[in-house]
Formats: sequence, C-alpha cells, structure tokens
Amino acid sequence: MRRTINKKNPIHPLNIMLHSKNRSLSMTAIQGSTKAGLFFLGFVLCQSIIHAEEPRIHLFDGKSLSGWTTEEGKPVTKGWAVEDGLLVCTQRGGAIYTEDEYGDFDLRFQWKIAKRGNSGVKYRVAFYPKGLWGNPGWLGCEYQLFDDSGRSVSPQQSAGALYGLYEPNDRKQLKPIGEFNDSRIVVRGTKIEHWLNGEKIVAADTSSDDWQKRVAQSKFNQVENIFKNPKGRIQLQDHGSKVWFREITIRVLDESM
Repeated sequence: MRRTINKKNPIHPLNIMLHSKNRSLSMTAIQGSTKAGLFFLGFVLCQSIIHAEEPRIHLFDGKSLSGWTTEEGKPVTKGWAVEDGLLVCTQRGGAIYTEDEYGDFDLRFQWKIAKRGNSGVKYRVAFYPKGLWGNPGWLGCEYQLFDDSGRSVSPQQSAGALYGLYEPNDRKQLKPIGEFNDSRIVVRGTKIEHWLNGEKIVAADTSSDDWQKRVAQSKFNQVENIFKNPKGRIQLQDHGSKVWFREITIRVLDESM
C-alpha cells in the first residue's frame, strides 16, 4: 500500500533532527540566561549586604543622660540636664563623655549656644598623662561651638573650626543666636570632615604634611603623640556657657568603605 505524503507540511527526518536540535539549543540558552541572571542577582545581593550602611545609633534618647558619663566613667550628676527633650549644659559641672569609643564614624547633632558662648564637641578623645602644659588630661580633635557674632576670635577658633588647627571655608553659614545649627563630623581613617548646615566647611588629613605643620605651629605641639590614637570617646565640652543639643546620632563606618 502506498503511503500518502502531506506536501504542505512534509515530514522529513532532517526536519525532525533540526527541530530537535534548535529546541535543545533554545533550552540551553534559556538555562544559561537563567543561571547568569541568578548569579548576577546573587552578586548584587552580596554587594548590598557587604556595603549596607550600619544603622544610626542615638547617643541621646531625649529623656535621660543614659550613655553619658564623667571623665572617670561615673554617672553625670551636675552641670547637665534634660530640658524639654534637649540635652543642656546648664552650669559648670565638667565635660561629659560617651561610654563607648569610636574610630571611624559619621556623627550628627543639632546645637545652639548662648550669646557670647563657647563650647565644643571633641572626638577620638584619649587620656594623656602629660597633656597641655604638662598636665594630665583628656584631649581630642574638636568641632568648635561658638557665638561668632558675640565676640572677635581667630578663624581657627570660630564655630565649625577644627579647633586651633583648621578654619572653616567660605561656605560656612552659621544660624543666628537662638536657632539650632545642624552639624556633622565624618572621620574615616586619617580623613576628617566638618559640616555645618549642609555644607562641608573643613577637610583635613592627619597623615598629610599640612596637618603636621599645623600641629607643630599650635599649642598641641607640646603633647607627645597627640591626635594619633585611632579611636576614642566623644566629649561634649563644658566651657562655662549654656549649650543645647538634640538629635545626637552616630553611624559607625566600615573601614573598608
């Protein structure tokens, strides 16, 4: 009996082989694309985890002096108080310090100061048996808090300066007395940045020749190994002026970033 062949769609062994081969290639391509996509997604997720920012830590809870101590590590009992959700230096009582030490960090805080006031936020603070003028004491880099309008002072001692070493640049915009300023200190390795009201006003590198020169020309030149410690406590200075703080937060930075 003769077999009838469909002339419109002839079935040929070669056609069957080509169809099977193309289908196999298509499946291989799809599987390859899927594997590549999954690999890329996994890579992105890993990078996201590696470079994920550490959460911001509240150094002031708005209700208490929890987390802050005297220089001896004891509870703060005088000179500082919480008023209407603000951390306030009310009278002479000594500087206060964080319980923990910090090396590389992004510190943010809001502050205002009384008329003709003078204060500061120090960081990477360490104890020096022979500090300034041979006296033992706690020293660190300082973000200067100051009423620039109240009295004349050198640029390296004005608000936002890296006290005694670096003056703010011309992008500095200080709020009037009675208004809160928004400040930020970023420290990573040897690099230091001071920010004020959204502008970077100081940039320094403790490994640079410029830094060494400025330290040598300052009052800190008498202190051995000054500013060389990689980490230390954060200090809110008591300089006899009333100062208000709020929104004090810190984010620890990954040294590999």
